Amino acid sequence: MTEQTPTVAMDKIVSLARRRGFIFQSSEIYGGLSGCWDYGPLGVELKRNVKQAWWQGTVQERDDTVGLDTSILMHPKVWEASGHLQGFSDPLVECKNCHMRWRSDELKEPKCPSCAGELTEEKMFNLMFKTFAGPVESAENIVYLRPETAQGMFVNFQNVINTTRRKLPLGIAQTGKSFRNEITTGNFIFRSREFEQMEIEYFVKPGTDEKWFEYWYQERFNWYIKLGIKKEHLRLYEHPKEKLAHYARRCIDVEYLFPHGWAELEGIANRGDYDLRQHAKASGKSLDYYDDDTKEHYLPNIIEPSAGVDRSLLAFMCDAYAEEPDKDEIRVVMHLHPTLAPIKVAILPLSKKENLAAFTKPIFNDLRKQWAVQYDDTQSIGRRYRRQDEVGTPYCVTVDFQSLEDNRVTVRDRDSMNQIRIPIAELKKTLEAKLAGEDILVLPTGGEVVQAKGKEA
Repeated sequence: MTEQTPTVAMDKIVSLARRRGFIFQSSEIYGGLSGCWDYGPLGVELKRNVKQAWWQGTVQERDDTVGLDTSILMHPKVWEASGHLQGFSDPLVECKNCHMRWRSDELKEPKCPSCAGELTEEKMFNLMFKTFAGPVESAENIVYLRPETAQGMFVNFQNVINTTRRKLPLGIAQTGKSFRNEITTGNFIFRSREFEQMEIEYFVKPGTDEKWFEYWYQERFNWYIKLGIKKEHLRLYEHPKEKLAHYARRCIDVEYLFPHGWAELEGIANRGDYDLRQHAKASGKSLDYYDDDTKEHYLPNIIEPSAGVDRSLLAFMCDAYAEEPDKDEIRVVMHLHPTLAPIKVAILPLSKKENLAAFTKPIFNDLRKQWAVQYDDTQSIGRRYRRQDEVGTPYCVTVDFQSLEDNRVTVRDRDSMNQIRIPIAELKKTLEAKLAGEDILVLPTGGEVVQAKGKEA
């Protein structure tokens, strides 16, 4: 495969995210906390939309998946049985001069990247955050912030089977926060210490696991394309057998061409029966499944598609970002899929005058019951269009003084900048169609084209 060059520099994404209220550095007024991020007013909407799109595709629209929300703190024996206490670690070296620690597998030369000092021998460093449950900080009260959401689904397998009476194959889906004490954070929100996951544990009959593994990595690859990521910016990478995790039979990553290069966006693993076997052994509780059709007991195999919310959000932002010529200027625009866009529609009265505002507000209040809608009456209409382009708003609705007479408004499409003028009575139905993918130049009853292909009609 020919090596590709990323289409956007990370500093442009970071700048836009900060400037427009998508993402801020955590504890910024105190100098920030490395590897931790806060989502601003637009960022939290984009993040909610990513999770909702994932939930809709993996739970809401499927008959074979149910949801779960497990606690962040779990019994410490969970992590002992899963292998995290023994094996969830990175190889680190420490600088003898400045005492900074570095992942040895990421160093290009055997010296400290910070001060060029001499490094110690490699040691393994566990990535789990440790804390205490209860008032006494003693060994028996140690608990851990979960490093993944998966284990909560494994230990609840029988609870889900018993309460839903579902048959296999059955998926359990969960979104939630996880925590890893990453030594090397960086590339904005790509690798952080507090992050959110979207995971499915798909339980299948032994012998069918390979078929379902093939199904899920293709299904997850296509999900990103469906939501607007260009196919040429995605690829599949299969882990060689000698580099597989201890629990995995196979693992394929969906990789995205981030500004820092190709990197994992989502991992799809065939975990076999490792997890249920370990927890059954450690807890003394049977996690077998009884198959009514074949009258047999067996431990299911598990296929795990595991995606990061933050990485997915970053990929969607990077792929949507564009700088386009617009007369004598450059237009910055986020071509976000309408499903993901934090603001679906912007309502722009041409003036702040009281009569126009009184006419416009009912339109705004009606639309906001259905979508995330923003009302903006500050600065020129051109500047307001640019602001909405930059945050990815698919459609702007302009209300002018002519609207007071003819009860019509102008609808502008973000991507083409084409404009149509339509009756207010047709506005909601028209926006529904456009947000579902209808071309802007398809007119409702009483509509007319105002501008097409950058030229006035």
